[in-house]
Amino acid sequence: MPTYDALLAETITIAGANGDEIEAYSARPMASEPVGGVVVIHHMPGYDIQTKEITRRFAAEGYNAVCPNLYSREAPGASPDDAAAAARANGGVPDPRFLGDAEGAARYLRALTNSNGKVGVIGYCSGGRQSFLAGCSIDVQAAVDCYGAFVTGTPPEGFPLQVEPIGHLAKELRCPLLGLFGNEDQYPSPEAVNELEDRLKEHGKSYEFHRYDNAGHAFFSVNRPSYRPEAANDGWSRILDFYGRHLAS
Repeated sequence: MPTYDALLAETITIAGANGDEIEAYSARPMASEPVGGVVVIHHMPGYDIQTKEITRRFAAEGYNAVCPNLYSREAPGASPDDAAAAARANGGVPDPRFLGDAEGAARYLRALTNSNGKVGVIGYCSGGRQSFLAGCSIDVQAAVDCYGAFVTGTPPEGFPLQVEPIGHLAKELRCPLLGLFGNEDQYPSPEAVNELEDRLKEHGKSYEFHRYDNAGHAFFSVNRPSYRPEAANDGWSRILDFYGRHLAS
């Protein structure tokens, strides 16, 4: 008999930082057995079609997933481009507010009737930095950093987001970390990735880093010239293996 294969994807509202009601995109398999959850953190360009597709991919792989719209407050109901522009004009998402939204997303996942209680985070670009921050700050069981800029390293002059390096938080990392990076990336550069790896080693943290030649920033982005299928496909296989080990029932 074929295995039942269906998922539910929908726009929802969750309670974020300070109890604010924020928009989010939820996708989950229509199955009763307990499964892990994934908080998908969108990239700096915002809460877009491609990020929702990633959220559905996790549901198709057997995880409950939710992507909070971190720009809900700046531009409610706006297009991803306009919302991202408004967020950049304000200096980006403050770290404390992000953590409140991420905690709200994790609470939503754990409250689902088929949750096994385990939650991972994954982020791309600015979301990669935020995924690392979440792994150091809130109750999650696995974190994935996809080319997160300025975990280490200093933003260039005139950079639109008001962010500071957070590599010093490596000593507080609460969960295993998977990092996926392009060797042709500038932010983070290979040197910045090396610095983060040194900090993780210094504090005896559980981590796995994979670096890809002929790949730069945003190599997962299927709608951009930066897309590198070989690196992205290998990265997906490593993400699913990593979550399979740390989020399974």
